[in-house]
Amino acid sequence: MNDELTAAALTRLAGHRQRFDARFAAYFDALAADVGAPPVSRFTPRALELLRDLSLRGGKRLRVALLHEGARLVTPDDDVPGLAEAALSIELLQTHGLVHDDIIDDAPTRRGGPSTYYAYRHDFPEHERTALGLALLAGDLAAFLSVRVLLDAPVPAELRQALLDVQTRAAADTVVGQVMDLERDFPPPPLSRPGADVPDVTDLLDTVTDYKSTRYSILAPLRMGLLVAGEDLAAHDERLRRYAAPVGVLGQLRDDYLDLFGDEETVGKPSGSDLRAGRRSYVLHATLAAATGRERAVVEQALGDPDCPDAAVGRVRDIARRHGVDTRVRSDLRRLAETASAEAAGWRTRWRAEAVDFFEHLPRWAAERAL
Repeated sequence: MNDELTAAALTRLAGHRQRFDARFAAYFDALAADVGAPPVSRFTPRALELLRDLSLRGGKRLRVALLHEGARLVTPDDDVPGLAEAALSIELLQTHGLVHDDIIDDAPTRRGGPSTYYAYRHDFPEHERTALGLALLAGDLAAFLSVRVLLDAPVPAELRQALLDVQTRAAADTVVGQVMDLERDFPPPPLSRPGADVPDVTDLLDTVTDYKSTRYSILAPLRMGLLVAGEDLAAHDERLRRYAAPVGVLGQLRDDYLDLFGDEETVGKPSGSDLRAGRRSYVLHATLAAATGRERAVVEQALGDPDCPDAAVGRVRDIARRHGVDTRVRSDLRRLAETASAEAAGWRTRWRAEAVDFFEHLPRWAAERAL
């Protein structure tokens, strides 16, 4: 990995984050008056407060960087009309997803603070249904605001419609991915006919990742960046997909790897959250597939137990290491990174070299973060 070029990509990533965070804060400063909250409502300002808090509390802003660098493939101008609104829309949709994810997972924390759901549970300790309803509505509000900000973008109507089409399709795909994510952890029904193919679990995991993450975290920002820069998406969609697919799986595989094998201080959360939640992630699926009958029983006993002790997580980790799951995953991370980087390198004859460098080195950096 070229350390100098990777450092330059990371510097640009940090710059995008810094500039966007200031823009996001200004957006929320103006939102209270713009959203038209009735003066008699006490709960609406609280919903906006919690959305602001979650939105501004951390986050790598990788989607924002992909959006801006997507535009920079075509133009060096960072102030292309519509780019700021597209960035706000992407991150508001992300806020919506985080709020609803934490409800689904019953997660008490997010980004180093209380999840929106648990903040409401603290506000209404005797009214759990009210807390749940308000958290759902706060997440819905973020989703609708992500659409509204594009409707207000100062761009021609044709471009506005194209941006909305990309964003709303990605949002719908993400919901489908969330549904499949829950489906993943249930055993398939018995096959209806003799000789029918057994569903491939890896294909299911890849499809969940594609819908839940890749389409809105990688493809949508890239597409929107190119759109605001004036590119025709139809001419480039296949090459964007060839890049996004391995990057999406890489990101999910890295998170799954760190969840079981990562250092808790570095990751920022306790190890084994997928195991305790019963998520049959890439890593846990590989562990179950490699384990002996007795070992498999140990993993299955821990899987889905929210009170699973650290010692049990350690036993599952030892089983995975015994069968080389950690080594194979690290090899897969490098392979996925090289596949995506090679695809991006082929863009040099078509787009600006500086932005191509960013896309070429980003997957390698993402893989190295787990190693």
